[in-house]
Amino acid sequence: MSRDFPGLPRSREELEALVAVRIAELEKTQASLLHVRKMEAIGHLTGGIAHDFNNLLTGVTGALDLMLHRLRKGQTTDLERYVNLALTSANRAASLTNRLLAFARRQPLDPRPLDANQLLLASQDLLRHTLGAAAELSLLPAQGLWLTLCDAEQLRNALLNLVRNASEAMPDGGTLTIATGNAKLARGDLAGENGVLAGRYVCISVSDTGIGMNADVLGQVFDPFFTTKPLGQGTGLGLSTIYGFARQSEGCTTISSVPGKGTTVKLYFPRYAGNLDKAPLEASRGDTGGEKRAAGIVLVVEDEPEVRALIVDALHDMGYRTLEAADGPTGLQVLQSDAALDLLLTDIGLPGLNGKQLAQAGRQARPGLKVLLMTGYDANAIQAAGLAQADMPLLNKPFTLDSLARRIQDMLHGPPANKRVSSR
Repeated sequence: MSRDFPGLPRSREELEALVAVRIAELEKTQASLLHVRKMEAIGHLTGGIAHDFNNLLTGVTGALDLMLHRLRKGQTTDLERYVNLALTSANRAASLTNRLLAFARRQPLDPRPLDANQLLLASQDLLRHTLGAAAELSLLPAQGLWLTLCDAEQLRNALLNLVRNASEAMPDGGTLTIATGNAKLARGDLAGENGVLAGRYVCISVSDTGIGMNADVLGQVFDPFFTTKPLGQGTGLGLSTIYGFARQSEGCTTISSVPGKGTTVKLYFPRYAGNLDKAPLEASRGDTGGEKRAAGIVLVVEDEPEVRALIVDALHDMGYRTLEAADGPTGLQVLQSDAALDLLLTDIGLPGLNGKQLAQAGRQARPGLKVLLMTGYDANAIQAAGLAQADMPLLNKPFTLDSLARRIQDMLHGPPANKRVSSR
C-alpha cells in the first residue's frame, strides 16, 4: 500500500509520529491565532484608553497653561473657571481608572453588610434626576429581602450607570423598573459564569422599555470599549465595569433584551447571613465636613514632594498642624521622638520602609497610633504583598480633599491614643 501511495506511513510507529507532528503543528497554529487575538484585544483596549486619557489630559494641561499665561500677564479673570475645568478633567480621569480596575476586577472595594432596599430608597431622588423627566421610575423593593455584603458606593454607581443607559434607550419616554428580590442560583443557572458558586443571592433587576438590542450587540455589551454610540460619545466601559464589579463581589451579572421592547440587567450579590453593623444610609450625601476646622497634628509621610506639599497645604486649610517626612526611616525618627502626634498619614510605597512597616514600628513606640494609609496600587497588589491590615484604613489615590478630610475627622473623632510611651 505504501508503494502505491508514497506519502503514507509504512508502519504504525511512522503513523503515530506523523500524527504527533500534525498535532504539534495544529497546537502551534492555535497558539499563534490566540496570540494574534490577544494582541488585537490589547490594541483595542490601549487605543481606547489612549484616546480617552489624551482628551482628559488636554483638559488639564490646557486649563493650567491658560492659568499660567494669564498669571504672567497679571490677569486673574477666569482663573476659577480654568481651575474647575482642570478639576473636572482630572476627576473624569480618576473615574476612568476606577472603571478600568473594575473591569479587571482589581478595583479597591469596601464591602460591608448592606440592605439593598435601603440603598435603593435612599438613592431614589438621584436616580430620578439621572433618568430625566421623559421617563417614569418605578421602584419595587421586595419584602423580606436578604442582606448582602457589598460596596454600597460602587453599587450606587452601578445603578446610576444603568439608569443613564436606560435613559438613552428611551429617548421618547418609557418606564424604568428597579426591583429587588431573593434568588437561589443552581449550577445550571450559571452557564458562562465561571467561578460563580450556586447558592443564595440578592438580585437587583433594572428593566427599561427602550429600543432594546439585537443578538449581535447583546453578545458584546460586556466587552471593554464596546459602544454603539458615535465616536467620542461614551467610553464603552459602563457595562463592562458593572460586570467586573459584580464578579469581584463574588456575584454575577446577566442581561437580556428584545429589539423594540427593552432591556433587563440583573445584578446578583451573595447573601450575607449576619446583621447590619452600620447606621442607615443617608438619603442625601451633603456636606462632607471638608470646611470644618478640627485641631490635630498629622505626620505626613510621602516620597513624592509635589504630592506631599499639596496634602500638607490641604491639611493646613482644614485646621490641622503637620509634620513631614519624605521616606520611611525619617518618618520613624519622628514617631520615635517626643513630638505630639494624633495621626500618621503615610503612603504605602516608601523608600527604606514601606508604609505598613513604618506604622508597625511606630506603634511599638506609640501603642494605639491611628494610621491612615495611602496608595495608588490596586487592591489585588496590596493584598498579594501583604500590606492590607484591618486596623489601618486605606485611602486610594487620587482622592478629593473632602474625602481626605472626612476620613481624618472620622478617625480622630474619638479620644486620641497618641502619647509616646517612654522606654524607661
